[in-house]
Amino acid sequence: MKYGEIIGEGQTATVYAWEAGKVLKLYHQGYPESAAQREFQNAMAIQGYNFAHPKAHELIYCDDRIGIVFDRVEGESLLSWVFRTRDLQGCAAYMANLHKKILQNNVSGVENYKAFLKSNLLKSSSEHIPDKANVIRTLDKLKDGDTLCHGDFHPGNILISNGQTMVVDFMNLCHGDYLYDVARTVFLVAYTPVPAVAEQRETLLYFKNKLAELYLIEMNVTREMIQDYLAVIVAARAGECPDEEVKESKAYDS
Repeated sequence: MKYGEIIGEGQTATVYAWEAGKVLKLYHQGYPESAAQREFQNAMAIQGYNFAHPKAHELIYCDDRIGIVFDRVEGESLLSWVFRTRDLQGCAAYMANLHKKILQNNVSGVENYKAFLKSNLLKSSSEHIPDKANVIRTLDKLKDGDTLCHGDFHPGNILISNGQTMVVDFMNLCHGDYLYDVARTVFLVAYTPVPAVAEQRETLLYFKNKLAELYLIEMNVTREMIQDYLAVIVAARAGECPDEEVKESKAYDS
């Protein structure tokens, strides 16, 4: 099959123009088929929900690679927008407004957030998590729920066009307590590393920390409300992304 121009590229897939009004998210060679199928199932589970997201149509195979056909949506990533405008307050407001709409929904038929975290904790060695038993006990005490959690909500997965925002990427969709998804966003924004060789590294670190702080204010959530969720998320990251060096954000130091 022939596909059109490249619309976007990520770590796991390339997005190509497809038929009229559609795109093909084609996963890289060797990407687990089960993971692509999970994203498709997740996307189908939220069809018709009352927040802006592209509709998934079908799962297809092209050149020994698996892909998902989605509606084509136009817009700039909110990550590019905030780097261009330097408007951290505006970015936080856009994030919170969209996230609140997502969190108003309940969902079934997707993974429990605790199962996702526990699986990654169990993958990690005791060298990475010396107090694993305590972390699992903390996880077990966290709230359950059927709130729809995006699981990967950050500016890189939000598109903005004419002041309207839309979320993409449904690989880590799950259900649980809304504070998990808020904590997960804070982690992805403020705790994930900036390469030591990155240009303007200190400025980037400031942006990340300040954006997480402003986002929490917009969500009306305090650091204390998410501290146990964050502790488990940070620990579980060793199993999710073993090559990533996670250091707690200075914005959240005691």
